[in-house]
Amino acid sequence: MWIIFAFGSALFAGITAILAKIGIKNTDSHVATAFRTIIILVFSWLMVFIVGSQNTIFDISNKTLVFLILSGMATGGSWLCYFKALQLGDVNKVSPIDKSSTVLSMILAFIILGESITVIKLIAMIVIGVGTYFMIARKNTEVINLTGNSWIVYAIFSAVFASLTSILGKIGIQGVESNLGTAIRTIVVLVMAWIVVFAAGKQKEVTKIDKRSMIFICFSGITTGLSWLCYYKALQEGQASIVVPIDKLSILVTIAFSSLILKEKLTRKSVFGLVILVFGTLLLLI
Repeated sequence: MWIIFAFGSALFAGITAILAKIGIKNTDSHVATAFRTIIILVFSWLMVFIVGSQNTIFDISNKTLVFLILSGMATGGSWLCYFKALQLGDVNKVSPIDKSSTVLSMILAFIILGESITVIKLIAMIVIGVGTYFMIARKNTEVINLTGNSWIVYAIFSAVFASLTSILGKIGIQGVESNLGTAIRTIVVLVMAWIVVFAAGKQKEVTKIDKRSMIFICFSGITTGLSWLCYYKALQEGQASIVVPIDKLSILVTIAFSSLILKEKLTRKSVFGLVILVFGTLLLLI
């Protein structure tokens, strides 16, 4: 059952990237992130009361609470970097780098969580890494300039924080009902996001968000909430080294929509890399 939740997470996460890309086109990415987190917070706590887990909040151990907070902080860092990268770069370039957190998450799952290492998993990790490389590699005549392409730096940091989120979340979610754990984490993300907004002096930008951008930001918040609920339910019941890669299949949805809606073009090398990446992920289901 947890595999179904993992695929559900991938679907909603893929849609989120496109909705967010459109929503932050004319809006500061940090302000948009902070605002959409409000939507996610409301949505996640609504789910808590629907399943009736609000009364178990007092049963959460200190260890669980600490890891939920740390996971929320890592999520906040990943989001701020990811949506800044989306604002500056193309979706079909940013997403593969962000999804490269899969390999790091699997390595950390083996080391920290003690999950089993199999030949299939090792092969899958190598294949996923190769696929990611082909998707982000430029033509042989081009050199990636980190200074001129700052979105790359943001995307890399997004991937690092995302991998930490998965491991910390796996540890924290074990001692709490998954919906409640997600809601608690969201509070941390919300506080962190608004601290960044006020620290940058961009709080007045909220009033400048146009109606169209607001609609897409709100919808991206809802799809993120749905993705989170599915993801942490899957993470609670399944292995992080398998749940995380399946969740990263959201790249299929993201790239499909980026081509159809945003009219972003894929090179043959990118398509080849995407096929390899998906094949590596599916190997984990064997």
